Amino acid sequence: MSSARCPTLLIAAPASGQGKTTVTAALARWHSRQGRKVRVFKCGPDFLDPHWHELASAAPVHSLDGWMTGPEDMAARLHAAAQEADVILIEGVMGLFDGSPSAAELAQRFNIPVLAVVDAGAMSTTFGAVVYGLVHYQPGLRWAGVLANRVATEHHAQLLQAGLRDPALWQGALPKVIPVGDTSLLPERHLGLVAAHELGDALQRLDAVADALEQTPLGQRSWQQWQDWAVDFAAPAAKPAAEAIHPWLQGRTVAVARDAAFSFIYPANLDCLQAMGAKLVFFSPLAGEGLPPCEAVWLPGGYPELHAPALMANQAVQNGLRAHWAAGKPIWAECGGMVALCEGITGHDGQFAPLWGLLPGRAVLQKRLAGLGMQQLATDTGLLRGHTFHYSRLESPVPVLARSSRPGQAPEADKGEALYQHGSLHASYFHAWFASSPRTIARWLGAEVSA
Repeated sequence: MSSARCPTLLIAAPASGQGKTTVTAALARWHSRQGRKVRVFKCGPDFLDPHWHELASAAPVHSLDGWMTGPEDMAARLHAAAQEADVILIEGVMGLFDGSPSAAELAQRFNIPVLAVVDAGAMSTTFGAVVYGLVHYQPGLRWAGVLANRVATEHHAQLLQAGLRDPALWQGALPKVIPVGDTSLLPERHLGLVAAHELGDALQRLDAVADALEQTPLGQRSWQQWQDWAVDFAAPAAKPAAEAIHPWLQGRTVAVARDAAFSFIYPANLDCLQAMGAKLVFFSPLAGEGLPPCEAVWLPGGYPELHAPALMANQAVQNGLRAHWAAGKPIWAECGGMVALCEGITGHDGQFAPLWGLLPGRAVLQKRLAGLGMQQLATDTGLLRGHTFHYSRLESPVPVLARSSRPGQAPEADKGEALYQHGSLHASYFHAWFASSPRTIARWLGAEVSA
């Protein structure tokens, strides 16, 4: 394979909450409206922002992370996208230099231009100092410019622009108020943004921001000027791990819950299951659907606590899961999927909501995070990489089979995330990146895999 060239932009910020997701999705929508094929990626672990990017680009959104997905996987995905796309957009994670590896390291590795989004709502000329620090903190980064967000007036924008040491960095300002009715532009709740598929007017919201973006210097750049941000992506030197797996799940049907209660699904994990030969069938417990005929079940994460009454009303899926488990057939329940299987959850209001009761134990929703960050899980079939992000905690008498730990560290008692085994059920708050150890996932889903 030869290298592939494509205009590419990393949308970053000094911190979380600056507007990266809004700007990335709006840019994707703006390019899509011009008839261009857009591919969007998200740095780091994230299930919610990609829903907005997928809506804006009409294409699957994959994750890029130097540790969880690995440099070979990143190189292969970017090269593949550059071969078919007109433009590639990458949303950073947290602040530009936060974490290890950071979004800045990704940009430098692939020579990708960086667009900084800065919430300038409570600042004036100091905006220039913040931008100067971002630009000069790590030498060698390729810069596309800066976009001011949540700007009050035209005069406010002029003050911000005047504070820049390098006027060429100015890509304009987005207003503080973008009319989309009487609600916030991209509403949030615990764990992050409300997913795009849960809002009937999600596309109209993106159009409103794209319209505002169109009035900025960034939105008025010609397509020829976008070529200034082209990147040459070398052909991958090695096959990513997902291509080296074996057909352990050949001939097996894996049923995957997928709806608003079970929506934390990486497209790459589905690809990994199919690469192992699995036939995937999807079902929606919220829509009243029962468990389809299958050899294995995957219950992904999501928001079962927001839909407990509807989940409890679906007696067919409960009966199907109990019969599946009683027959010794495997279930992998991840984070929210695990919570849905427990006896119930106590919410912030102290009220207990019963759930499916297949897994002994109860969950309690907390106001502070109970788990956050990258995690690894050592098993006798390999080392799974992934992450954790949840507000609830599980109180269960089920034996703990193993515990996850931070990258490069040994597991410790009562730290990390517990991996529970209850008969043929494996469950954990740990979100697994399947391609990091497909052998382990195949075994959890019932395949005969040697250690």
